[in-house]
Amino acid sequence: MKRFIFALTALATAFTASADVEGVKTQNVRLERNGNYMVVDMDVDMSQLKVKSNRAVLITPAIVNGKDSLNFSSIGVYGRKRYYYYMRDGKSTLTGKTERSYRKAKRPDTVDYHSILPYQEWMEGSHLVLNRSLYGCCNAKVGEQSAALVNNYQTPTTEKVYFMPTFVYMRPHAEGVKSREIKGSAYIDFPVNQIVIYPEYRNNSAELDKILATINSVREDKDVTITSLSIKGYASPEGTYQHNTYLAKERTAALKSYVQNLYHFDAAIVSTNFESEDWMGLRKWVVESNIANKQAILDIIDSERDPDRKDWKIRTTYPEQYDYLLKHVYPALRHSDYKVEYTVRSYSDVNEIKQILATSPQKLSLEELYLVANTYESGSDEHHEVFEVAVRMFPNDEIANLNAANSAMQKRDMDSAKRYLSRAGNSPEAIYARGAYSAMVEDYATARTLLKQAEAAGIAQATETLKAIDTFVSNNK
Repeated sequence: MKRFIFALTALATAFTASADVEGVKTQNVRLERNGNYMVVDMDVDMSQLKVKSNRAVLITPAIVNGKDSLNFSSIGVYGRKRYYYYMRDGKSTLTGKTERSYRKAKRPDTVDYHSILPYQEWMEGSHLVLNRSLYGCCNAKVGEQSAALVNNYQTPTTEKVYFMPTFVYMRPHAEGVKSREIKGSAYIDFPVNQIVIYPEYRNNSAELDKILATINSVREDKDVTITSLSIKGYASPEGTYQHNTYLAKERTAALKSYVQNLYHFDAAIVSTNFESEDWMGLRKWVVESNIANKQAILDIIDSERDPDRKDWKIRTTYPEQYDYLLKHVYPALRHSDYKVEYTVRSYSDVNEIKQILATSPQKLSLEELYLVANTYESGSDEHHEVFEVAVRMFPNDEIANLNAANSAMQKRDMDSAKRYLSRAGNSPEAIYARGAYSAMVEDYATARTLLKQAEAAGIAQATETLKAIDTFVSNNK
């Protein structure tokens, strides 16, 4: 189909109260032209729909004008036998990957329906109809019914016209090994100068539970393999550096033994490290505080003095501030940082990926998220949401930011698009996307410069978009 490049901010809308086909009712029907798309929204009530085990029902809105017609995406409800016959690799063999497919036993009572099609001129004066098709075996249609939803659609003539380019999404590279990590800090209390863990001492029970909950969250997942557990212990600066080294080392070893006694990990998986005194943690607190003599204390921390002399200098020069640090800051510097590293198996079944997306998106790779996005119509809310999840999971990935920028531009969310483009790198696709963004915000000089760079780098869509800009500007002087 020809791609149109004109987008309109106002929405042309037609409503009907309801329309019925056998077993299906619609309400809140909304047909509108949104830029270069025709959009349908409605509530589809299927609570009374009956489907036999060897039958399948397709509910398909269609836009019709004389001999011209196009179908929006279908809702498929399948009896048990027909579900296994018609569903392959997570998509319907009747209408493809954009269909919302349900087994009869698991179909919802109501579907919040949303679908889009590219706008074409013949759609002026068209009708929106709801088709109900009944299928048996061997792709045989054994019944059909239609009902009118919207008659004689007309686009209002008062809209402001905006430029809308073609968007170029990038498929991310597959992760050879999906490595992930979870980390945190625990504050284990020890009696003075002791190195034995007492789980019921002070708040130790809650702090130990934090570590165990982190381990259990991945250890109990059948898709996950733990590859490493690391623990690093810290002591606070009061006392001698030599004694604090002993405490940090031995208390870290005690925590490792505690964990090993519970889980019996392979010895190669668990590693420990320690830092005798957490001066960096102290410095961070002072920098972020309003403590008196703040800069002078920072100068002592940053000096070349050995740790014992630093502590002595702060204690003797600023006794009031030192007393506050000792009571309120130093306890938090006695901590154990832990990190669980693990791998996640790969997923290829789109339906399984969708289930994981809803519950544990951190387990998915960018490529897996991309596969899910491609099952939805470009520009749909579902399509947009997947790319938003992807950029949240991989905030520094250039391809994730590029695709999120494209999705935001398709929704005309230009503020988000600008933010994502700033982290999208300088690939030819990213240069093209910045050119597309510039055109959409009417900076045509910058757009032409960037698009010519993208064209020279091999982005074929840049040539089309440059011509489209000239046509658009000429038609809208």
